[in-house]
Amino acid sequence: MPDNPLAIVILAAGKGTRMDSDMAKVLHPLGQAPMLWHVLDTAMALEPARIVVVVGHDADAVAAAAEEHCPAVEIVRQDEQLGTGHAVRTAGPTLDGFEGRVMVLYGDTPFVAPETLEAMRDSTADVAILGFEAAEPGRYGRLILDGEAVDRIVEAKDASPEELAITLCNSGVVSAPGPLLFDLLSAVGNDNAAGEYYLTDIVGLARGRGLSTAAVICPEDETRGINSPAELAAAEAVFQARTRARLVADGVTMLAPDTVHFAFDTHVGRGAVLEPYLVFGPGVTVETGATIRAFSHLEGAHVSQGAIVGPYARLRPGAELAEDARIGNFVEVKAAEIGAGAKVNHLSYIGDATIGAGTNVGAGTVTCNYDGVMKHRTEIGERAFIGSNTMLVAPVRIGDEALTASGSVITEDVPDGALAVARGRQVNKPGLARRLMARLRDIKAGKG
Repeated sequence: MPDNPLAIVILAAGKGTRMDSDMAKVLHPLGQAPMLWHVLDTAMALEPARIVVVVGHDADAVAAAAEEHCPAVEIVRQDEQLGTGHAVRTAGPTLDGFEGRVMVLYGDTPFVAPETLEAMRDSTADVAILGFEAAEPGRYGRLILDGEAVDRIVEAKDASPEELAITLCNSGVVSAPGPLLFDLLSAVGNDNAAGEYYLTDIVGLARGRGLSTAAVICPEDETRGINSPAELAAAEAVFQARTRARLVADGVTMLAPDTVHFAFDTHVGRGAVLEPYLVFGPGVTVETGATIRAFSHLEGAHVSQGAIVGPYARLRPGAELAEDARIGNFVEVKAAEIGAGAKVNHLSYIGDATIGAGTNVGAGTVTCNYDGVMKHRTEIGERAFIGSNTMLVAPVRIGDEALTASGSVITEDVPDGALAVARGRQVNKPGLARRLMARLRDIKAGKG
């Protein structure tokens, strides 16, 4: 264990009444992932020795989400929510014997930067508080300074008019040596307007013992908390704007950035081109030099270098596009590998399939992969040509350099180099079209 081990406690027990939702507040999506995942990512960036998440409302769902994203997380239940001090104190038994520094984060405050928390970690004060200058202090607790030290923190509901005029506010994030933190918390009472145990009271207690306190200041945007649907929408806008700016700085071309929406884990390589009106769901990687054309939706997909997707394309989970593959307009791909240089240019569904390099799939092709109970795979070899409006009834294999005639329903394997024709023989009936249409017009006119 390093000389300065760190444990991070994330408070995620609150119901979030103002969210007006049955879902726990920290599970509401930000960038198509629970906001709690963003806080966990920040915590993991500091490489702490331990991460503890305090759960309460909808505890099982919150715990499951935390463990899904960070399997090493430790879960502590706060059955009764009696304030932030009580929540952190609940983690005390789990961290009993931990001698390093403990930092407290919040599951509904996803934008605090790792660099800011590194400054908190590096503080030499016995108790470090993360503060910010608020444009509108409102309900934030105020940091009362004594020179460079934080003398105390006053909650807005308990503050005097003079204290309410202070703009230096408390983010709630604190850092202190573990044994000291929990010792101070054991002395916190609930003699306040809310009858709660405030984590912020440890500052006054520390000062009373002659211990050092200090404020680390960060931009107000980092401390943005999410407590209502309106604040969640505003946070989503912040997340999207930050992601767009980062990708443009990394060399990604976006023709209309405000129309492109990303997930929390979207990866786009330098030199890629993103046209307007795109939606990226979770699990998408777009490599260097690929192009995603307008009005496309991607989720759980990998697009290799030089590939082109869209316009109006949908890539679903398991879509794997090799170099220079082409997926065109109104094409849907799911759980399928599209080989290098292969083309599926229009109006097709490719699901549970493998398409070899250099193969061309004609318009209106469908891999019929579902029998009503199970899914089956279609295998298409290299340099094959699938004629327009071919139905490939899986499981089926089309060989290398094979060809299917347009309008075929293929139910059997096609050998390498073979031509498969699976359609009824055409029969022409001279004059029948005119006679039939005349008869139908008579019926419509009531003459029949």
